[in-house]
Amino acid sequence: MLPVYIQIVDILKKQGHKVVSEHVASVDLEKIEAKITDEEIFNNDIGYVNECECLVADVTIPSIGTGYEICYAVSKRKKVLCIYREDANVSAMVRGNNRIVSMPYENMEELEKSLAMHLR
Repeated sequence: MLPVYIQIVDILKKQGHKVVSEHVASVDLEKIEAKITDEEIFNNDIGYVNECECLVADVTIPSIGTGYEICYAVSKRKKVLCIYREDANVSAMVRGNNRIVSMPYENMEELEKSLAMHLR
């Protein structure tokens, strides 16, 4: 999914948003995370959620860590936008939560328009 994450970060930045966790779109992410402890990763990720106004999470591929961040963001009353490829099997715990905007996308052009509409 790295090429998709890179495109999503580029879209958000092009639209004028500050991406506090831009490192998730880095080809060196595994190397970066290998040099720090699990506790540092946890503290960094919680810090990113605390800093943001809106959490944008691609939930196309299930991730316990991303699920934790979503839940934490909801508990902090942050705006949460979960995006996913149309063909993904997204959890009802995400799609059914009325505090989360769940948005499928077919391609990057569609995603770019939807992000612009939801992140004014």
